[in-house]
Amino acid sequence: MSRFDLVIKNGTLVIPYTGLVQADVGVKDGRIAAIGESIAANEAETLVQARGKMVFPGAVDSHYHVGIYRPFSKDAESESRSSLVGGVTTLLSYFRTGHHYLDKSGPYREIFPQVLELSEGHFYTDYGFHLAIMTAEQLLEVDDLIDTFGVGSFKFYMFYKGLNLSADSTRGNDYTMADNYDLGHLYLLMERVSAASRKHADKGRIALSLHCENPELIRVFIERVKREGRRGLEAYSEARPPLSERLSIVEAVLLAEATRCPINLLHLSSRQALEAGIRSRREHPELDIVLETTLHHLTLTCETAGGMIGKVNPPIRGQEDINYLWEGIANGEIDTVVSDHACCMEEDKREDDLWGSLPGFGGSSLLYPTLISEGFHKRNVPLTRISEIASANPARHFGLFPRKGTLAVGADADFAVIDLHQTQAVNADLLQSAQDFTPFAGIKIKGWPTETILRGEIMMKDAKVTAKPRGRYLRRPIELHKG
Repeated sequence: MSRFDLVIKNGTLVIPYTGLVQADVGVKDGRIAAIGESIAANEAETLVQARGKMVFPGAVDSHYHVGIYRPFSKDAESESRSSLVGGVTTLLSYFRTGHHYLDKSGPYREIFPQVLELSEGHFYTDYGFHLAIMTAEQLLEVDDLIDTFGVGSFKFYMFYKGLNLSADSTRGNDYTMADNYDLGHLYLLMERVSAASRKHADKGRIALSLHCENPELIRVFIERVKREGRRGLEAYSEARPPLSERLSIVEAVLLAEATRCPINLLHLSSRQALEAGIRSRREHPELDIVLETTLHHLTLTCETAGGMIGKVNPPIRGQEDINYLWEGIANGEIDTVVSDHACCMEEDKREDDLWGSLPGFGGSSLLYPTLISEGFHKRNVPLTRISEIASANPARHFGLFPRKGTLAVGADADFAVIDLHQTQAVNADLLQSAQDFTPFAGIKIKGWPTETILRGEIMMKDAKVTAKPRGRYLRRPIELHKG
């Protein structure tokens, strides 16, 4: 019998917070069992030859949307499969009641078991969920969601407040299926999450994620852009301007100060938004504030995103914003980089209908490739830093570390073996998503995974996925860190 189920030989390990280490890795029963200068090839049941390649911890894509526009199980299967192309081994997907997803509302004790049932057997990656607390009834479920279901993170959409009003300006809930989804609801949610974070502090971080755009400002600027007859992504950016992000961040941080709630400021798209996040952390060092940006906000502009297929919330911005976000990565201000993956079809991106086209698109299959190509090769971002923003930091912030997000004995044997010099131009087929387009089309990327390994099993090799879905649901943070 072989000593190890799998051995990775002759690679360079990219160890977060540590550096580059030339070493072999031995895997047994899905965990890293040994890291050494040399492990004999004959000790391996399966051998991965990584000479000349970098061995990263599998990426943790902590901002994802499974089932938002497509049937849940079908979406989970196709999109988690595509994530393997980008070296991703763990997904954390947002879910909420209301319009989209399962198109229903009610208590999570009834709805979330359905989500878990629809998930089982359909993920190629390990997976977990962030839940949006939409109703007063759901506020009472926060503790049970943590203790019983292993949900360690929650969400509030600040721009949904305006969607509580129906077309005739009376109180309505067709979209959110919520009662009072406003800043008062946010304050009560922060109180709940804050109390839970203190209760479980010894097990891991429990936090609230925030989509920061101000609905009143968006209303004013959308009306202005419509009056002017403007179209295209530049018009959409002006309709949802960086000022709306900045104002919502100020509001969110003020409420976090009052409640001491740990918060994640999501998909910061602009210089104004990142500056507001940085300023908030400097002015409130006592608060736990995580800053996140996305691949598309690091890469695409209104001119390069392919027209309406690049519509997303918050919008694609300009090159100055991209440059500032990369500075935030280089100087350590940005904590995590994610895909905000939301698979939809080109028929839902109507070039002649700015307001009716669906927002969002896929990108998880480009997570490590984009960071290596645009970050390491073009901007000299260290590989260790890339391993931190794509893997270790999201694992830490969402109660998964050190089971996920690092290369250490005892950690799950999740790896992305990457050829730094492999170069390919992006196209939709390459990304292996159900999505029939990509706004990244034509971008030449240098640095791709040749193997993606989940708990010791090779899931993707040389762009071919041959394994079956074997992803496990991750209960965070309590069960993951017992004992």
